[in-house]
Amino acid sequence: MDDFYRDYILDHYRNPRNFGHLEHVTAQAEDINPLCGDKIKVELDVGADGTVNDVRFSGQGCAISQASASMLTESIKGMKLEDIAKLSKDVVLENVGIGISPTRMKCAMLGLRVLKSAAIGEIAGWPDES
Repeated sequence: MDDFYRDYILDHYRNPRNFGHLEHVTAQAEDINPLCGDKIKVELDVGADGTVNDVRFSGQGCAISQASASMLTESIKGMKLEDIAKLSKDVVLENVGIGISPTRMKCAMLGLRVLKSAAIGEIAGWPDES
C-alpha cells in the first residue's frame, strides 16, 4: 500500500494539479520553510459568497511539499473560506497517505499553512455586515 502512495506523491510532484497563476486573484499568500527552503504561493479566486471558484499554487521544493500542495488544491475548490480556515493537518496527512517523519512534517504542512493564511486574510478583509 505504501508503494501506491509513494507513486501518488511522485505523480503529484511531477504533474502538479492547479500549478501556475490565476488571472483573477482575490486572495493570496506565500511562505517559505526556513529549515529546507521549500516555498509555496497560493492564489485564490473567491466568489462574493466566500466560495473558492478556482485555486492555483506555485513554488519549489521537495516532493512532499509540492505534492501535498497539489493534493490540497484539488480538495478545496467549491469550499467556503470559513471551512478552509478550519482545516486541520489531518486533511493533508490523509491526502499524502503515508507516515510523515517529524522532520518532513513542516514540508507537508507548508501548503496548508499558506492556504489558511490566504483564506483567513480574505475573511479578515470582509466588511462588517452587522
